[in-house]
Amino acid sequence: MKSFPLGTVLLTGLAAAQQSAITASGENFTLTGDGMSYLFHVNPSNGDLVSDHFGASVTDFIPPATILPWGWNDNLANFRREFPDVGRSDFRLPAIHIEHADGDAVSAFRYQSHQIIQGKPPLPGLPATYGEAGDVTTLIVQLFDNVSDVSAALSYSIFPKYNAIARSFSITNNGTDAIVIERAASFSTDFPNLDLDMIEPHGDWSNEFHTVKRKVDYGETTFRSTTGYASHLHNPFFALVSPSTTESSGAAWGFNLVWTGSFEATAERFSNGYVRVLLGLNSLHTSVKVQPGEMFQSPEAVAVYSTEGVGGMSRSFHDLYRNHLSRSKFTKETRPILLNSWEGLGFNINDTSLVSLAGEAEELGIELFVNDDGWFGVEYPRNNDSLGLGDWTPNPAKFPNGLGPYVGQVNNFSVLNSATPLQFGIWVEPEMVNPNSTLYKEHPEWVLHAGKYSRSLTRNQLVLNVGLPEVQEFIISFVSRILDSANIQYVKWDNNRGMHELSRPSDDYNYILGLYRVIDNLTTKYPNVLWEGCASGGGRFDAGLLHYWPQHWTSDNTDAANRLTIQLGTSLVYPPSAMGCHISAVPNGLTNRNISIEYRGHVAMMCGSFGLELNPSELAPEEAALIPGIMAEAKRVNPMVINGDFYRLAHPDSSNWPGAQFVSEDGKESAVFAFQQLYMVKPAAPPLALRGLDPQARYFNTLDNGTYTGATYMNAGLNVAWERGDYKSELIWLEKQ
Repeated sequence: MKSFPLGTVLLTGLAAAQQSAITASGENFTLTGDGMSYLFHVNPSNGDLVSDHFGASVTDFIPPATILPWGWNDNLANFRREFPDVGRSDFRLPAIHIEHADGDAVSAFRYQSHQIIQGKPPLPGLPATYGEAGDVTTLIVQLFDNVSDVSAALSYSIFPKYNAIARSFSITNNGTDAIVIERAASFSTDFPNLDLDMIEPHGDWSNEFHTVKRKVDYGETTFRSTTGYASHLHNPFFALVSPSTTESSGAAWGFNLVWTGSFEATAERFSNGYVRVLLGLNSLHTSVKVQPGEMFQSPEAVAVYSTEGVGGMSRSFHDLYRNHLSRSKFTKETRPILLNSWEGLGFNINDTSLVSLAGEAEELGIELFVNDDGWFGVEYPRNNDSLGLGDWTPNPAKFPNGLGPYVGQVNNFSVLNSATPLQFGIWVEPEMVNPNSTLYKEHPEWVLHAGKYSRSLTRNQLVLNVGLPEVQEFIISFVSRILDSANIQYVKWDNNRGMHELSRPSDDYNYILGLYRVIDNLTTKYPNVLWEGCASGGGRFDAGLLHYWPQHWTSDNTDAANRLTIQLGTSLVYPPSAMGCHISAVPNGLTNRNISIEYRGHVAMMCGSFGLELNPSELAPEEAALIPGIMAEAKRVNPMVINGDFYRLAHPDSSNWPGAQFVSEDGKESAVFAFQQLYMVKPAAPPLALRGLDPQARYFNTLDNGTYTGATYMNAGLNVAWERGDYKSELIWLEKQ
């Protein structure tokens, strides 16, 4: 294979960056980030795409390792492939599996042509990263299967600043009969024989985003969601790391699917040691039929490479997603402090009790009052979770004058010491229906169901089939009606169960496409509404919805000790600015644990959306006295959470003294959150080594009122003098001198 140098050394500045981000020398392709290279080429003998390198910066193509050709594993089985298909000697898992009209399952895609584009074209009907020339460069590679008359277009978009590559592909049926897409992995590449570990998220309701590290050994290291959504159980993200990689050093590759439905993630080590990475749709929920002349578009997958450990990988995702994925006007704006009615009042609400609660919120200095569940239903009033879901009309007994006058009363309150009106938000669960509802009585055919099989209830509800155009129009219509009926500035969009009965595997794919159409319509129509996603907490905390909504409710578990673990886990890929976190009452309703208001406050203010989930009148006097100071700290730290850099200093899974740090966008200020889980007589707490500071600069700190260099803070660390008692916390401010 011919070797050639990357880029054009005579070019400088932005012109050079744009020219060298993607280069094509003959049929060798090089994608170059600030600290990463991605190389592949066309095999001249068969037109197949061959993976050459994904990792730290390189300047040349090099020949692959020699593999003996004898045995059953010959030909394509011994190549590192970019877009593996089924059959033709490759026994590994494919990225694409098509059932052709005659029943054949073999494909043979060959390189035809390529095109390099400055910027990045959108994906039709799908969320995706975006950017202009100078931010991102895109390579489109055209492939064709001469036997089946099916073509493929592979899209590679590189964001050099973030060492990130976004990949997707489309399949066009040029034949005269329908084909079926059985498997579609948006990101696929083959690594050489490297020693790798996989960091995999796992969890459940109220226990989201824990992680397990597994050795990528021979066979398949894989996980998936089959719930119809990203799910609490797993998340469409994983990292590959070298065994020596730490939080702050070493090689780390992160992979994330920009998709809200069922997914599948795999790292497969074959007999030759090569590791195939696949991330895409769950093949159990695919089987997408493509008619003649139609195109199938895969969702996008994003991969990030870092030489600065798992933390560097995370910060690349955070910056990329804040700047080039989330499109809301609120993404980079500080968020209002809110009070949600749910844990304070539950279903026991009416306009009088809610206005009274809003008045208590006003006295605390709350900026946004949120009316949660229980406000709707006429024939089936929403007095508990078995009634009314789907009937989005204000309950006349609770709101005799509708939402408008009641919301007006809330807006008549003002934020403490200002003339700013108290904002109003509302809870909805648009994709669901109770059997005890007018909607279900009128349209039982609108729910996901499989023929005559029984319709399984979860939380007393069924799932509307959002893949149906009539259901999409219903949701757009009633949400618009609600938002037009009153001065509503915030919507919490909930989803409280998975999909059980699918009539056909492709129902999930079509559902998610329909959901994106609905949300795209509403967020475009109401750009000044702050939307928050929720799915019993973190069941749909994914990059697909982050494209439309700037924040998500991170977990229904508001126990601060549990939440710290959940939030740090979620931050592996998603920015803290996208997390919604609240202080709730104690003893905690889930764990019955009593944790100080300071600790609860510090954990909650580490998220972009900070608030309270309690009845202020029920606060103990000593807690109520501390709330104003906690809210002031939350407002001070919020700009750093929204736009700054985040560092995980120590994790609760590995230390009794976890910590985290934010550094402001301009580097002049830092907020350090230090925690003690359990009081220990021995040993002493270790120093808390900081990150992200200028080693030469000096910083004043509020822990001991000392001034030290950034190098001292990062190498020697801070020693916190912990008081006796469990669940203690400190917020330490650093100011650059």
